[in-house]
Amino acid sequence: MGSADNIFIAKAANGNMLEVKLGELAQQKATADDVKKFGQQMTEDHGKANMELKQIAQTKNVTLSSDLMGEEKKTYEKMAALSGMDFDKQFIAGMIKDHKEDIADFEKEAKEGKDAETKAWAAKTLPTLQSHYQMIQQIAQSHGVDMARTAGDKQPGDKQSGTNSQQDRTPQK
Repeated sequence: MGSADNIFIAKAANGNMLEVKLGELAQQKATADDVKKFGQQMTEDHGKANMELKQIAQTKNVTLSSDLMGEEKKTYEKMAALSGMDFDKQFIAGMIKDHKEDIADFEKEAKEGKDAETKAWAAKTLPTLQSHYQMIQQIAQSHGVDMARTAGDKQPGDKQSGTNSQQDRTPQK
């Protein structure tokens, strides 16, 4: 598996599998109803996306793992060990980070992918990811999760950064 499209397929499949499993965890462990509902949304949407992606992978002879591996496995194990508000906050922060990264990957594939089928799937799936990102940011705000603004995350309307002005970030010589 060498092409960028095939690498994207494998990465997206792993990411979808993680989102489904974390969504299942959220439905079991989350204390807040909106976090549980978001978990259910993850399970449904990413489960559906993975079914579509598996079909594409078969036509491209790309073998997908049936188990979480590497960073995805570590992330799942870390989340499975949490409970209560700790779980909710880490789940929210993780979903923000994951969806931000996924959106970037899917935008790149939708624009630059060489395989028409994979490129079209990425473009079709992108609005769902963007919707998830908006939903989880709203959930983060309602729960006071500060992770809604991860480093470098530009939000609409972020023309001024308030107290952290450009002068404050001038490198020392």
